[in-house]
Amino acid sequence: MDGLSPDTVLDALPRPAQSTDEADRLFARALAEFGPAIARIVGANEANRELRADLQQEIYLELWRSFAIFDGRCSLGTWVYRVAHNLAARHVTRRQRLNHRELCNLEEIVEPIDPHDAARQLDDEQRLGLLNKLIGQLKPLDRQIVLLYLDDLDTAQISEVTGLSVSHVGVKIHRAKRLLVQLYEGHQS
Repeated sequence: MDGLSPDTVLDALPRPAQSTDEADRLFARALAEFGPAIARIVGANEANRELRADLQQEIYLELWRSFAIFDGRCSLGTWVYRVAHNLAARHVTRRQRLNHRELCNLEEIVEPIDPHDAARQLDDEQRLGLLNKLIGQLKPLDRQIVLLYLDDLDTAQISEVTGLSVSHVGVKIHRAKRLLVQLYEGHQS
């Protein structure tokens, strides 16, 4: 689903009787503005390429369906993050229940390296890979909060997405940062 345009995704969806032009417009706008954020949420919650595509498609479908009841009481971004967060959390819970872990294929880990800047790119990729690995060790809710925080959402926006109080979100961010530092230091020694 990564390279598809909002129009292509919209055309592929089944049309319910209550679909409106406004809902379609909101969906296309949501994909255009928040597609990369959805992809990051999906990537942080699923390592398997096929299951990532399924999760992303499930989020797109649920997001499209949800615009039939979207009333604008929250921002479009908050709505998109909430739908993506809820489905990703449900996906992780389902996967944990099945206790089914699959290893990444080597091709999913290794990407072509630009020969002109190989050392810096490799270092950046290693640091990013380590950060993703460490974030993956967090509890699902903490992982979601950190990902939303890394997407530059403030505590109030994260609170709206997760349903937690603003102060609880702040505490969770602080604790997650501290835990990530501890995990990083443990990895370095």
